[in-house]
Amino acid sequence: METTSRADVQDAAATPGVPGEDVAAAGQGMPAAVRRTVDGYLMAAFPWYGLDEAFAGPRWLMQVGAAADGTVEHGATGHGEEPSLKVETTAESRAKQRFAVVVTVASRPVRRSADGTGMLEATSVSSAAWLAGSGLLSCTWPSQMERALRQDWLDQQTAIAWELADDLGGSAWSQLSLPVDGVPTDFHYRESEYGWVLAGSAREGVHVGAYGRGMSAYGLGFSVVKDITTYA
Repeated sequence: METTSRADVQDAAATPGVPGEDVAAAGQGMPAAVRRTVDGYLMAAFPWYGLDEAFAGPRWLMQVGAAADGTVEHGATGHGEEPSLKVETTAESRAKQRFAVVVTVASRPVRRSADGTGMLEATSVSSAAWLAGSGLLSCTWPSQMERALRQDWLDQQTAIAWELADDLGGSAWSQLSLPVDGVPTDFHYRESEYGWVLAGSAREGVHVGAYGRGMSAYGLGFSVVKDITTYA
């Protein structure tokens, strides 16, 4: 990928966790009670994005991802019905959930790693696409599947999500124009049986990704979150 490598993204706490647990929380290496606090969001040196004021439903915090030196690199905000990751949640009830998650990724140039031993590649729209794709998987893993098989499924689908993010010009993606801070913006968009994923860039020095299910992406708009504490 011309942008952040897969290993770099994983180091920044981006990958889903172990099926059977709170997957998103496990991916961050922190318990749910911690990942939902607003403190990490307030430490970011870039603006957070969410759905614009046209969305009148519930809003909630998800998690932030930080580099080894504690610098916040990306994070996500949730909208609608919070997906349940409990094993007892049936596939039918999970399919009826309506939510949209917005991922904000700081635009970073090529830079030296926190320990000074190597270089980190730049972030780009592909970084946002990867985080959105893996985030969707963390909400859709097959809870009724045997545990070992679930992990195999998650590993396989995660690899596919990475490959798709690395080929935004491929046939799996289409173009979709949506407003960002009121300005029509082009996004890369794809649908699957699990939901939809999109990714593009904003004007505030960040890349924006999103994923969801049950809510059409075609009617969404994005804007800077004026007060992130309202999500808490």
